[in-house]
Amino acid sequence: MLVAGFGLPLAGLFACTRPAPLLRVAGIVWIGYEPLFLARELGYFNTAPLRLVEAPSNTVSLMSLATGDVEAATLTLDEFLVAREGGLDVRVILVFDESSGADVVMSRPDIKDLADLRGKRIGVEETAVGALMLTRLLEVAGLAPSDIVKVPVTSDHHVAAYRAGQVDALVSFEPYATRLAGLGARRLLDSSRFPGLIVDVLAARGSALDAQPEQFRLLADGYFRALDYLHRAPGDAAARMAPRMAIRPDEVPQALKGVHMMDRAANHAWLDGPDPRLVHSARAVANVMLQTGLLRSMPGFDHLADPRFLPLAEDKGEGAV
Repeated sequence: MLVAGFGLPLAGLFACTRPAPLLRVAGIVWIGYEPLFLARELGYFNTAPLRLVEAPSNTVSLMSLATGDVEAATLTLDEFLVAREGGLDVRVILVFDESSGADVVMSRPDIKDLADLRGKRIGVEETAVGALMLTRLLEVAGLAPSDIVKVPVTSDHHVAAYRAGQVDALVSFEPYATRLAGLGARRLLDSSRFPGLIVDVLAARGSALDAQPEQFRLLADGYFRALDYLHRAPGDAAARMAPRMAIRPDEVPQALKGVHMMDRAANHAWLDGPDPRLVHSARAVANVMLQTGLLRSMPGFDHLADPRFLPLAEDKGEGAV
């Protein structure tokens, strides 16, 4: 069919104006992911065909990625390895942070030390990084899995479970740790004891990376712009970030102290070049997971990362901010 007065087929006209496919990214409430949502709040994604999908837990994010309901998801490195072991073709396109205190074990005030956890009910999200933290907790405490009562609790129910008296302790993270502290919970242990164990990444399906490269570039660019804004205007950024985390703006800086945020230069070091740091970290975490039964077999380490969507690296000291 031809448009009257022109020789252009309608099908060709419509093909030229077809909108770009929507890029959907699942993410939970976690202090290390919040600059991504700050980018949305600042309007950096207003003209981009992408949507941030707020998932209640990393378990849901993983399932959404596996079923194709989203093209990308914010995950911890161990969760990414679980997805790879399960046969999902996913790649890391961005490293958010390394946890250095923001993943925590919070307990009721009468539990004074780790040994007091014997016989207690410990809430944990078993399909997420909580399982890895619980394993390390038991090792440090000198306890066997049979010495505690494991209570499955996804992160979005941590505060409610504590308030209702369903658990004596929780393997949790920021901002929930701050909210639990507000209810009187005490910090027993945190991820600063286990450097390199918990790394947060943005994982994407390989097919989506090939089909939607421009959307992924816009996503990465908006994230790093928001990270710059966080350092340039920390007060306003905290005020914008606090409502989603359900904490006060003045509590945001303390929560941020528990993570090393990775800037552009650090991301290139982690993902780019002949010997990316991601491969070394993934092997180390996978070995821990194999020893503790969190992985059944060693996943493949080929094509772990896809750095082509990163902005150009900038000189920012050591690369962690």
